[in-house]
Amino acid sequence: MNSLPGFRDFYPETLAVRRFILGKWRETARRYGFREYDGPPLEPLELYTLKSGEEIVGQLYNFTDKGDRAVALRPEMTPTLARMVGAHHRDYKKPIKWFAIPQLFRYERQQRGRLREHFQFNADIIGETDVAADTELIGLAIDTLRSFGLTEKDFVVRVSDRRAWQRYLATLDIAEAQQGVVFQAIDRLGREPLEKTREKLAAVTSKVEELLAFANQKTTKDELKQALDKLGGLSAFCDVDFKIVRGLAYYPGIVWEIHDRKGELRAIAGGGRYDNLLKLVSGVDMPALGFGMGDVVLTELLKERGLLPKPGRELDCYVVIADESLRAPALKLIHDLRDAGVSIDYSLTPEKVGKQFQAASASGAPFALVVGPEEWATGEVKVKDLATGEEKRLKAEEMIHGFHGLP
Repeated sequence: MNSLPGFRDFYPETLAVRRFILGKWRETARRYGFREYDGPPLEPLELYTLKSGEEIVGQLYNFTDKGDRAVALRPEMTPTLARMVGAHHRDYKKPIKWFAIPQLFRYERQQRGRLREHFQFNADIIGETDVAADTELIGLAIDTLRSFGLTEKDFVVRVSDRRAWQRYLATLDIAEAQQGVVFQAIDRLGREPLEKTREKLAAVTSKVEELLAFANQKTTKDELKQALDKLGGLSAFCDVDFKIVRGLAYYPGIVWEIHDRKGELRAIAGGGRYDNLLKLVSGVDMPALGFGMGDVVLTELLKERGLLPKPGRELDCYVVIADESLRAPALKLIHDLRDAGVSIDYSLTPEKVGKQFQAASASGAPFALVVGPEEWATGEVKVKDLATGEEKRLKAEEMIHGFHGLP
């Protein structure tokens, strides 16, 4: 029987990749002073329809539970964050800098870089209006990708500002109620035929070419320029791109997405300011901004760039029991070494020495410790380098305290 479409099995090798990615996310967030939180994977359905409307239900894994409650597996983390912060915001000094690494679920059409479940790095700042908060999040996202060995040749942060768009749309006499149509059309530029975008824009205004020209401008001022200037050397990773509008209506300010330079993959990350969402979800009126970075597209990019970790050893050594009469003291040595933090495996049942060495080589361990009668008579074990075949004898007691110092 296979796993469900769009879901992944994590065998030890692929789980090692997941641990590698999540570890980098956590370490970079820690360096930026963010604290980790989490929430339930199952939430009231209303939490998502309140934010995104009833149309989102078609993208959810939702059902009625045994308590007759309408619930859904979380498709995103921001509503949970808004609910949690709204409930206890008085308990935390502002600004709140939190991050989470949830597993998210969406019933969507599968394609490259998109599955029906994924892990996502979410980082948010609550309670700060200054553009420095936008800069902090963009910097965190850039440094997170740099921690994997990616450079400005591999990815670009495309930064825009919804307020600049709103000011421009006002000069074209496009009513606020119709601006959402413009944003959704511009948001899909490059992902659908240009003529289709023109048709959508023409339904709102005759100034279609002016809108396309504004979307393609490369200069900026005001808060967006301030944010980029404050990034210092990291600004080399950024381009002004007014085609980035993040189609959702609750983004009122600076918005951005990260893309691979070749333009072959879906967005690696995206974020922006969502000052109105906390009030919508929890009734607490506080400024907020954040971003999400998924593991599926990131894994694709790291794989293409040869930056995924090679399958590494997980064992420090393999113990070969050369004489079954020594199994009891060998097991005590194994226990003592494990207590000292050494990762060890051995044959659970009696095996010929040759087969034990084959198992040792297959395990990926760099060393084999041979417990044999000749060495053990003097309280020693034989240490064999499985790559070079070099052997030496060491006191068993010394092994317990100094294994990690072996060459």
